[in-house]
Amino acid sequence: MLDMKWIRAHADEVQAAADGKKINISIRILLERDEERRALLQETEEGRRMRNTLSADIGKLMQSGDREQAEELRARVKQLNEQLEQVEAKLADVQEEVTRLQWLVPNVVSPDTPNGASDEDNVELRRVGETPKFDYTAKDHVELGELHDLIDIPRGVKIGGTRSYVLKGAGLLLHRAVQQLALDLLLRHGFTPMEVPLMVREDALVNTGFFPTGRDQVYELEGEGKWLVGTSEVPLVSYYADEIVDVQKPIKLAAVSTCFRSEVGSGGRDVRGLYRVHQFAKVEQVILCAPDAAESERMLQEITGHAEELLQLLELPYRVVAVCTGDMSQKTYKQYDIETWMPSRGAYGETHSSSNLHDFQARRSNIRCRDAEGKLAYCHTLNNTAAASPRILIPLLENHQQEDGSIRIPAALQPYMGGAEYLILPNLDEENQK
Repeated sequence: MLDMKWIRAHADEVQAAADGKKINISIRILLERDEERRALLQETEEGRRMRNTLSADIGKLMQSGDREQAEELRARVKQLNEQLEQVEAKLADVQEEVTRLQWLVPNVVSPDTPNGASDEDNVELRRVGETPKFDYTAKDHVELGELHDLIDIPRGVKIGGTRSYVLKGAGLLLHRAVQQLALDLLLRHGFTPMEVPLMVREDALVNTGFFPTGRDQVYELEGEGKWLVGTSEVPLVSYYADEIVDVQKPIKLAAVSTCFRSEVGSGGRDVRGLYRVHQFAKVEQVILCAPDAAESERMLQEITGHAEELLQLLELPYRVVAVCTGDMSQKTYKQYDIETWMPSRGAYGETHSSSNLHDFQARRSNIRCRDAEGKLAYCHTLNNTAAASPRILIPLLENHQQEDGSIRIPAALQPYMGGAEYLILPNLDEENQK
């Protein structure tokens, strides 16, 4: 949680962040309840001190044989205990409310974060690559997937319900190829690959800032006290919870994992195809660095650059946007989204996200480091989606489709696809399709 002294000194800024992120909390009420908590705590401590003093006096009186005065003090102690019980009960209630409100307090946002109500207010920073112009009727990824027998959505729904799918043959190979390409790219940039738990305890989600505000997006394993993660960011950050880490050089972690999201609130949106599904795979970047704003800003640019490098290897046109306040989560200080051109949508669709959280997650997770003066401080954490599939298959299939029905495989992916340069329609030879 943010430090209460800091919240008190920056109450307007914190309230503005809560309002911008649409988090229902009154910082004024939080501060009032905290004042009440501190007063009750002081009253409780004073009552206990007085009780201890009286108890010591009773012992002395008993030793001196003054039983009458000792009994009078015992009566006072009894009365004091009754008063203390009432104050302690009230303190427990107030403390519970303060804690509940504290967990809702959002991270403040960077000065260059644009104001806005939704993703429509995100600000474009740059575009890279030319969007394709088709001289024929282009197909969407679902049609291409069916033609090439890559994707089977009806059978996926039969098995798993809505927003489910099956990847087959070269569809699965492309899915895995993009992930391996992304992981190999991160290895070249000094990341440590990790296999991490996908079932986590509730405190891991609270401490990384996904709870309490995002609880409806996560699947609970009923009776287990565990939850399925929607990103390996949760276990990667939690790996260092309650530890003091050395961040003289930034700690760079990467994981390839299956992810699960309930997509509550997205009913009726992006229902066709692979854009918004319950189960997917991500290659995630997580960085822990020194608690220095300039350093974590540099890391944000770096991890965003890794995602851009992957899209350039995949030969896909994209744009980078600065995410506005209304499209940010509770935990985020500054965020970029990368949107890749999807011909079937006639628009860019989000495929990557980069976030700088400053010390928000580290405070909750109690991850500390030594600052420049050797004092303990909470480090900064960052994360980025290096690749998320099957969503990335949408632009990959649609942008690289050919008039004859084949699909070109970018050169960077060909080694992961057995050297194939094209996906060829079944029962037709490669030469005829070129």
